[in-house]
Amino acid sequence: MEYKKVIIGGEEFMIPKLATAGNSILIIGIVAVALIWSSFYSVGPDEVGVILRFGKYVRTTESGLHMKLPFGVEQVKKPKIRKRFTQEFGFRTLKAGVQSTITKSGYGNESLMLTGDLNSAVVTWIVQYQIKDPMDFLFNVRKVEGTIRDISEVAMRQTVGDRSVDEILTFGRGEINQEVQVIMQEILDSYGLGVQIVLVNLQDVDPPPSVKPAFDEVNAATQDMDRLIQEARREFNESVPRAKGRAEQQVRQAEAYAVERINLSEGEASRFISLYNEYRKAKRVTKRRMYLETLAEVLPKIENKWIVEGGGNGILKLLDLNMKKGVK
Repeated sequence: MEYKKVIIGGEEFMIPKLATAGNSILIIGIVAVALIWSSFYSVGPDEVGVILRFGKYVRTTESGLHMKLPFGVEQVKKPKIRKRFTQEFGFRTLKAGVQSTITKSGYGNESLMLTGDLNSAVVTWIVQYQIKDPMDFLFNVRKVEGTIRDISEVAMRQTVGDRSVDEILTFGRGEINQEVQVIMQEILDSYGLGVQIVLVNLQDVDPPPSVKPAFDEVNAATQDMDRLIQEARREFNESVPRAKGRAEQQVRQAEAYAVERINLSEGEASRFISLYNEYRKAKRVTKRRMYLETLAEVLPKIENKWIVEGGGNGILKLLDLNMKKGVK
């Protein structure tokens, strides 16, 4: 059986050549299938349907099954507005997974950059974006992905060129990511690209292979210097407060001792004045009381005591100093 090619609604169909009028039913069936096939379309959950009638935008449809004019009168484009697209710079992922396989070979032209202090650095990074306006994304720029790559490379080279290599390698990464994202978004909005930059993230920053050994030595020396500085600061933070605490303690002790001596002196002076006033009122009684109080204080401290008669004289008393302690 011979076949011939028939184009219906911009789509090609191969149908058998008809020898009799009875085969017209087959033609009608094929046309009906083509009509149904070109009238229905489905939009995925992460997509949006943009309907064009003779190449002109007419409407937008959400996810689900929809109808359109058949035979190419209306065409549908389905940009994935909820998908996060990723572009890699300076490397490519060969196999994604828990341990991804990447390669950097052949991508040095986009990763080799000049820093602000005239050093060379191999910079790798990723950019993630989403479609925020399907109409702008589809019709304002012809090559969207290539434009995003060019803008990202320009923004990264500009930002890296304003910083030293030490900033890029250490504390400046977060600022670089934010600045590149802002620059890219401004340029993309000015082009009307309909894209929202979600993430810019530096992956690796390395010196060129030819100078890497010397660079590693400098980096190791810098790390040693930072470590020594941190140790010195830690020792300073421990010693100075400890010394200040000891000095404050001695000052407080001296102040307390001074207050104690002053109070004691004032108490002794007050006691002496009170005693003197009593002495002036009754000299004999006060004198005797003072004598007895002194004896009561002194006598208990004496180990050996000898009590002799007051009338004995003329006879030399012999004391046995080796005898046991006691009262004689």
